[in-house]
Amino acid sequence: MFETFDYITLQQYWWIIVSLLGALLVFLMFVQGGQTLIFSLPKDEEEKNLIINTLGRKWELTFTTLVTFGGAAFASFPLFYSTSFGGAYWVWVAILFCFIIQAVSYEYRSKPNNFLGKKTYEMFLFINGSIGVILLGTAIGTFFTGSEFYINEYNQSFWQTKSRGLEAALNLNNVVLGLVVFFLVRILGAMYFINSIKNDSIALKARNVIKTNSLVFIPLFLYFVIQLLLREGYHYNEASIVSLVKYKYLNNLLEMPIILVLFLIGVVLVLFGIYKAILKNTTNPIWFGGIGTILTVFSLLLIAGLNNTCFYPSSYNIQSSLNIVNASSSRYTLTAMSYVSLLVPFVVAYIYYVWLAMNKKQIDKNDLNDKDSHIY
Repeated sequence: MFETFDYITLQQYWWIIVSLLGALLVFLMFVQGGQTLIFSLPKDEEEKNLIINTLGRKWELTFTTLVTFGGAAFASFPLFYSTSFGGAYWVWVAILFCFIIQAVSYEYRSKPNNFLGKKTYEMFLFINGSIGVILLGTAIGTFFTGSEFYINEYNQSFWQTKSRGLEAALNLNNVVLGLVVFFLVRILGAMYFINSIKNDSIALKARNVIKTNSLVFIPLFLYFVIQLLLREGYHYNEASIVSLVKYKYLNNLLEMPIILVLFLIGVVLVLFGIYKAILKNTTNPIWFGGIGTILTVFSLLLIAGLNNTCFYPSSYNIQSSLNIVNASSSRYTLTAMSYVSLLVPFVVAYIYYVWLAMNKKQIDKNDLNDKDSHIY
């Protein structure tokens, strides 16, 4: 089947797959958002244990999706891997470190004779949910703003800054995207608590968290979207010559109306989820906020790489900018990988199944005393 596809069709197909996995990752980072609330939301140790244990049921889904997203991106577009990881390694090392300490924390927080103490591992969870998320959002911001690298005729990349990727934090638009993701996942985390924990006090405080964080998230998101639609973008033509084009991302949305519709639906669903959480007192806002997040992030990633757009621009040498054509694997590799990609719907179905199985009943204090349950 995939053997009949044109090379460019395979490249577009894989950018769509990578974008979908990235969108799923951002949604599942509600775990990270919830972790930033473990010190401010609960009123006592029992409520904190409820929060951490309901997040503990889902953290592996986020971690697995992160690995899958990274693996798919780097396998389908290896020049992006060698350029980004080989040059901006300090920011990626920092991100990976933040996610490693998360895994360690869930594993050892409640172990007997824990010599570091629970507080240390709880602080690790907070670092993962705050610094890790902001750094990841800031790094993704370079998909639109660019990074300082040069690629020679042998596809060897040379980074032009000694900070090795950390300079992305000096760009306001990158930082804004990092903060947008940070406040979004906090909102999603609070929505998840409403849905998964049977505790009126936590639910009430979670709704207040959604309200206060939305007051910051919405203006930041509007700023990011407006500046993105009004900014120049990196366009490449059939001869692979890269040039700056005004309103590139706005044009991408207008020239690909399906993506525009998905984006608008996503934004409306996120806002509707916030509305449901704050004003309607329901327990299911996570479904609206979650699906809306997936559609919105999916759309933004699509316009970053489709319609002859460079998804990893070089602000140092514009002709070194990476796109789905010059950064992709061979046709043979993409074809073989495409058959593997047919498992993606099963992965999504597995996530959905695990979600329903773990959330068939809301967690309460009795679950913390169940000897048959794993306590985080």
